[in-house]
Amino acid sequence: MAQRPTFMDELRKHDPEFFELVSAVMTKTQEAGALDPKTKTLITLALDAAGNHPEGVRSLAARARAMGAKEEEIIETIRLAFVGAGIPGLVAGLAAFRE
Repeated sequence: MAQRPTFMDELRKHDPEFFELVSAVMTKTQEAGALDPKTKTLITLALDAAGNHPEGVRSLAARARAMGAKEEEIIETIRLAFVGAGIPGLVAGLAAFRE
């Protein structure tokens, strides 16, 4: 995984044993498989938007762009978050466009 989310730094500090387990699962879920890593990142972005986690959305949008995602792909991903989570998903999803 390219960059570890900031919450993982807190987890590592307070519970290093569990950090290792969570880190291994997160790394495994981002490996290429039936879905490529960019698609998995966009799905995770949608889930973060639907879960009202704008900081995660912002970070994941940057990661997706670094993987070659076009703005249109990010826009469609946020639209899907809106379908699943309504206005809160849309509002959190718009964090993808904040620097």
